[in-house]
This record gives sequence, C-alpha cells and structure tokens, in this order.
Amino acid sequence: MTDTGHLPAGPAGGSGGPSGPGTSGSVLSFPASRPATGRVLFFSDCHLGAGSEAEDRPREDKVVAFLRDEGPRADAVYMLGDLFDFWFEYRHAVPRRHFRVLNALAALVERGIPVTFFGGNHDFWVGSFLEQEIGCRVTYGPLEVVEQGRRIFLAHGDGLARGDYGYLFLRGVLRNRWCIAGYRLLHPDLGIPLARWSSKLSRHTRDESSFDVEWLRDQIAAPRFAAGCDAALVGHFHHPRHLRDEAGRDFLVLGDWIGNDTYAVLEGGAFRLLRWAGPAGAGSVVAAGARPGS
Repeated sequence: MTDTGHLPAGPAGGSGGPSGPGTSGSVLSFPASRPATGRVLFFSDCHLGAGSEAEDRPREDKVVAFLRDEGPRADAVYMLGDLFDFWFEYRHAVPRRHFRVLNALAALVERGIPVTFFGGNHDFWVGSFLEQEIGCRVTYGPLEVVEQGRRIFLAHGDGLARGDYGYLFLRGVLRNRWCIAGYRLLHPDLGIPLARWSSKLSRHTRDESSFDVEWLRDQIAAPRFAAGCDAALVGHFHHPRHLRDEAGRDFLVLGDWIGNDTYAVLEGGAFRLLRWAGPAGAGSVVAAGARPGS
C-alpha cells in the first residue's frame, strides 16, 4: 500500500466527508509496498469520551498504552471507526478530552507509520484536524487495501447489512452539510454535552442480543469475497469474532474497547484476533465464537 500521506479527495465540492478532506462512499485500492513479514494493526470502537472523565480515563489509559506499545512495532495502523464516542470540529475548537490519544497517534505518524482513520457512526463529523495537524489519513467510507499479499475490505460496518434503511436515512440527515452548519452554531459547551447525551441514549437502546456473525458474514463479507477480496474486517458491532472459510478467507469483527479490549494483527499474511494484555504482554487469541467479555 502506497503511503500517500492522505487519501484522495472526495466528490467535487472539496470534501469527501462532513467538513474536510478524505474519501466517501467509494472503495479504493492501493498497491502493496510493505514486506509480507511486517505487522499491521486493526482496531475500532474505543468510544473515548463516553461517560464522565473519571469513567472514561481507564479506557483512555488502555488505548494510549496500546498505541504506545503496539504502534511502534507496526508497519501500518487502521482505526475502523468510533475511536471517539463523539467528535465535532468547530472552526477554532476541537474536544479537549482526547489530547493524550491524539498525541500518541501523532507520535506514530512522526515515526513514519501510516495511520488511517475511518469515520464511524459516532465520530463521522471529522474535519481537517486529524489530517492536517495529526497526520492521519481519513476516510468516510469503505476501503479496499492490499497488505502482505492479502486483498482486504475494510469498513466501520454501519449501514452495510440489509435492513438498515431507517439508520441509512438518519445517517443521511446527520451528515447533511446544512445540519452540520446548524449544529456548528451551538457553542461547544452546549453542543458537545448534548451530543454525548444522545450517544449514551443510543447505546442503551441498541439490541445486542440478536447478533449473528454468520448472517453478518453473508451480508458484508460474501459479496466482497465474490469480488476478489480474501479478507473483510469491520467494527461497529462490538462482538469480537473471527471466521475463516475453507478457502482461507477471513471475516473479522473487531470487537471494542468497552468490555473486550480486542484488536486484529496481520503478520506473515495471517490474521489473528487478540485481546490486549497490557504493555509488553502477549495478547491472548480470541477464539471464534467468543462472546463479549469472555
């Protein structure tokens, strides 16, 4: 995968996303450029900023430690959405609570490690700050990449499965430039707490009991396999799963950092889904079918 510094611009009008550069609604492919013996990290759904600062701090500590310990050993890092429980860039302000994790990401970029940020359903209002100030590459839609000879489909995962029509309508409203402009009129001291309250309400009303990873694989991974990919990775669903078929094609749901602390590693062309065991610890493999918190 060529290190372009940033992803190509989105549709005409200057922005692939809500308020800044990036890509939107398209699948991009990059040629492989890193060795097959390297190490690539994938994680998602940290939801930093959820709850009070006291409640959020232990999770932020884990994510910062993970980035500082695992990140420097990686050839590339992919964050597949919802790193933040809420993110919104005003013209002269960004949420202050995330300074330490932003610093850890900037440190990886300064080491020459490409970091790709996917906007999730909680942090899709990312503007230019992460690209211009931190150095991340930002995308607002799926990507197809080649790493270690593997052709990989990557996405946050929201809106990809059949039956998400109501959510797709709501997403279209929330990402509308006029809605964003109206929200920007709110002072950050009002707008940010309001968004965090809404995000918390959304999590408590979501039904997690009906998760079916095989149905999800058929919905999301199977079409990408038919198109030539041999791996598909998503976040969003918070249930860590790793399925591999007889043809050696992998489907991974990355889990989260709320109750699972899970991430995926690609080494030597093989994927593993691991649970973070702390700095310098050996991550434990998450067995296929493992349930959240197990």
